[in-house]
Amino acid sequence: MKNKTLSTWLAFVGGPLGLHRFYLYGLGDLIGWTLPMPTALGLYGLTRARDLGLDDPLSWLLIPLLGLVLAGCCLNAIWYGLMAEERWNARFNAGLDPNAQEHEAGRGNWLTIIGVIGSLMVGATSLVGALAYGFQRYFEWQIELARQISQ
Repeated sequence: MKNKTLSTWLAFVGGPLGLHRFYLYGLGDLIGWTLPMPTALGLYGLTRARDLGLDDPLSWLLIPLLGLVLAGCCLNAIWYGLMAEERWNARFNAGLDPNAQEHEAGRGNWLTIIGVIGSLMVGATSLVGALAYGFQRYFEWQIELARQISQ
């Protein structure tokens, strides 16, 4: 049986590594195996920005990638945590008796809600930060090109 609280926390904490996908869909999940790639590229962008400075154009492209992956995983955590018990069990615990009233695996608790709240805070922050950083650097680059053309 797949536990909703554990899935929420795996998506929140280990989502960029695909841990929630492996837990819910198994080791054969393609999305779970591809999630670490943009995460690693985003971390590489952070390393480049730290070592080469914020004027490195490649880091401008890679850093927002990390923010978008974090925001997407936090969105998954919110979706898992807020899913109705019946829907959760129908989707992820298909082998359970559909006539049974309650199943422990699909039931949320305070840990689920804390995971949803944390995911909302971290996800919103990383999404807004990634978009702001990416657009700021893009427009600074456009202004610099316009200055070069005007000279």
